[in-house]
Amino acid sequence: MRISQPTPELPVKNVLEAQEYYRDHLGFKTEWHHDAGRIGAVSHGDCALFFRESDEPLHPSVFWVFVDDVDFAHAELRSLGADIIEPVEDKPWGLRQFTIRDLYGNRFHFHHDI
Repeated sequence: MRISQPTPELPVKNVLEAQEYYRDHLGFKTEWHHDAGRIGAVSHGDCALFFRESDEPLHPSVFWVFVDDVDFAHAELRSLGADIIEPVEDKPWGLRQFTIRDLYGNRFHFHHDI
């Protein structure tokens, strides 16, 4: 058996709003949207995310995203207006990382090994 990267499904209040945010502020590409199913997807490189509209309270999640060059990723996301909540820094656990927050409170730790 070979397992590939998982594709998380994030609950959102509005799929189109989430897709636009990820496109405009995080550099993702909108892949598809199914209005009746209240679901859609975005991608960036090997990373894909599904969004599903929810009427329930949202509970933010945390994701760890490996990138080849964390300083380049930081500069690119900063130029797009991403909500960077922790700056780039070397961590004592052996990673160079920074953290962003999306419009629904999900946190993404972008990192590479030191």
